[in-house]
Amino acid sequence: MNALHDEPRDAGEGRLTQKFDHGRVFAEYRRDGEVMIVMHVEADPALRNTGAAGRFMASLVDWARTNDHQIDPHCAYAAHWFSRHPEAADVLGPEDELLRPQKPS
Repeated sequence: MNALHDEPRDAGEGRLTQKFDHGRVFAEYRRDGEVMIVMHVEADPALRNTGAAGRFMASLVDWARTNDHQIDPHCAYAAHWFSRHPEAADVLGPEDELLRPQKPS
């Protein structure tokens, strides 16, 4: 597993890619200031159902922490991953209240 590689494009859009032994996982994103809006996450077919996308998401969270960014997951996979990983809620953008762990009432 390698570090994330950022491939910025025009108008604040880009792709973060991470290579693994048998392929890669990437996230298409759009930036809004310090918030990275994750539009799509995809793993190469050889990596599906191997946990690579989850390891990619953990690396993405580490990247966001290191770069003082927040993540706004618009992709269903990314949103589901955050709902299962409350330890990563500190990087969620301000509009992602539903994904944050709920305090008991």
